[in-house]
Amino acid sequence: MLVEQASAAGADAADALYVCNASTGVSVRLGEMEDVEQSEGEEIGLRIFVGNRTATVSASDLASDSLAALVDRCLAMAREAPEDPYATLAPEDRLMRGKMPALDLVDDSEVDPAELKERAMTAEDAARSVPGITNSEGGGASMGRSQMALATSHGFVGGYAATIHGTWASVLAGEGGAMQRDHASHSARHLKDMEDAEHIGRRAGHRAVARLGPQKVSSGVMPVIFDPRVGGSLIGHLIGALAGPAITRRSSFLLDDLGAQLFDSGVTIIDDPLRKAGLRSRPFDGEGLPTRRTALIDQGVLTGWLLDSASARQLGMEPTGHASRGTGGSPGVAATNVHIEPGSATPGDLMKGIERGIYVTELIGMGVNPVTGDYSRGASGFLIENGAVGPAVSEITIAGSLKDMFVAMVPANDLAFRYAINTPTLRIDGMTVAGG
Repeated sequence: MLVEQASAAGADAADALYVCNASTGVSVRLGEMEDVEQSEGEEIGLRIFVGNRTATVSASDLASDSLAALVDRCLAMAREAPEDPYATLAPEDRLMRGKMPALDLVDDSEVDPAELKERAMTAEDAARSVPGITNSEGGGASMGRSQMALATSHGFVGGYAATIHGTWASVLAGEGGAMQRDHASHSARHLKDMEDAEHIGRRAGHRAVARLGPQKVSSGVMPVIFDPRVGGSLIGHLIGALAGPAITRRSSFLLDDLGAQLFDSGVTIIDDPLRKAGLRSRPFDGEGLPTRRTALIDQGVLTGWLLDSASARQLGMEPTGHASRGTGGSPGVAATNVHIEPGSATPGDLMKGIERGIYVTELIGMGVNPVTGDYSRGASGFLIENGAVGPAVSEITIAGSLKDMFVAMVPANDLAFRYAINTPTLRIDGMTVAGG
């Protein structure tokens, strides 16, 4: 209806995005209820094109008179906007047609706050029961539902819903200035796929205790092994460098590397928006294009960019189904469920032969230059000595060049799907480590 009103009012083209979210969360601390949060909201965003001029406005008041005013305001803004030769709807001949794929994103289970409280209590109690735990930052459980719909003036109409469940715990070990904190969490589309809350809590407790008594590390060049819970951040830097808008702005360290061998031939990185019950699965992108499984890196080779219609048009290429957007602006790009295909070595095999190295379990700060690929981040984890995990280390910095790190990356065989970006254990030789 909103798109039809925009066209009738004089828009050359338009699209509208509707988003509705509802969530309930419970948090506890030291065995007592701390907070219960419930939120519901819906919003709509309208984008109007007048020639090569475009504007976007959004509103949370969905009454008929408010939507009519929204159309008038957006149209007036579009007529005054600067011309953008690349602003466009997605190509009509590439829009999703027919039946959408079944992605199993909705859990029909009803979870009341009492059940969430019980799960949060169980997680925190389990974490606090680990010997050496002295305090707690709390535990929590949540459940959310979302619904989105997209309509365009050139013929696309579609929508889908999704649910999400979560559990977490965060605790402290030790006393005084020697205290150490760590946490554990899990999220899933379906309650039946959630890890047991007691296991989550125990993992948080054991992680915190393991960090007690961190040692100083002498600076040097050495192998670094990344735990799966932090390995995804490395792939996040890759994804950012593949984004079409970064390429058009010439602000990517991979600007001239399309088709280049960036990784060892044993490394393949997959983006799979069609994974059943995936945390970022979606049948179509933010412009109505169908999504598909793609090898971002195929046997070490960079296969292409992540393109929305505007960046594709500017580069003289085709959009890739990676457009992502909210109600308040034009589309950008985003990957979906990303993973590195597992290698053949076990995590233990990766450690063999390392006389001195670092096993990283936490990364701190954002010291990465997306234009040059220079990498420098604070880290903590464990010393590796003679092929085995040793004492905890903290207040260290690991540094290198992302291109060099990609070439040296070796994945283990322990891939598990727990996050939006999933990696097995990763080894990267030749990184510079600075001790605290």
